Amino acid sequence: MAGTSAKFEVLLTEGAEQDVEAIHDYISEFDSVANANHVLDELMDVAESLSKFPERGGYPKELVGLGTKEYRQTFFKPYRVIYRVTGNQVLIYLIADGRRDMQSMLARRLLGA
Repeated sequence: MAGTSAKFEVLLTEGAEQDVEAIHDYISEFDSVANANHVLDELMDVAESLSKFPERGGYPKELVGLGTKEYRQTFFKPYRVIYRVTGNQVLIYLIADGRRDMQSMLARRLLGA
């Protein structure tokens, strides 16, 4: 249908909300509140953009290596936003600095390992 675009509801899990708070707190403490607010705004823009284009993200290589393709990722470098599309919802599970040990973080958060 011309003029209509599918709109997905974007939700952050409790873990993703804690991730955002931790990122903001860290940047506020070791850099500045202004930079922390900027990063937070950019991460929320990335999350909200998934409401229009949820399938655009690629599959995290760490999860593909474990045989799962139910999660996708997008970036505000160096941060990775890991999410899953379910029906008309985009559930964000993890927002983390991609320079961290993502293999164990993803296994712990998403696979319960």
